Amino acid sequence: MVEPRYRTSSVKPRAKRTPGGKVVVHYEKKRVKAPKCARCGRRLEGMKILRPKVLKRVNKSKKKVNRPYGGYLCSSCMRQEIKAKVRKK
Repeated sequence: MVEPRYRTSSVKPRAKRTPGGKVVVHYEKKRVKAPKCARCGRRLEGMKILRPKVLKRVNKSKKKVNRPYGGYLCSSCMRQEIKAKVRKK
């Protein structure tokens, strides 16, 4: 029987071949999707791709980019948003 910690959907079994030629099962955490822009869906640059539990421990400067809407909009969408706000005034 598999250990309880491996009976979850966030851990996937992978078959690995050892140097001796045996095939053993290793359990690996699923890869996390990269953060995306809320407007266009493009990948946000300058941000770490980490699991939520690890991301909680990372300091604020590594979670987002230091600009308005950093960590929420990509640079081009941010530029458009600021231009739209200025024109609206």
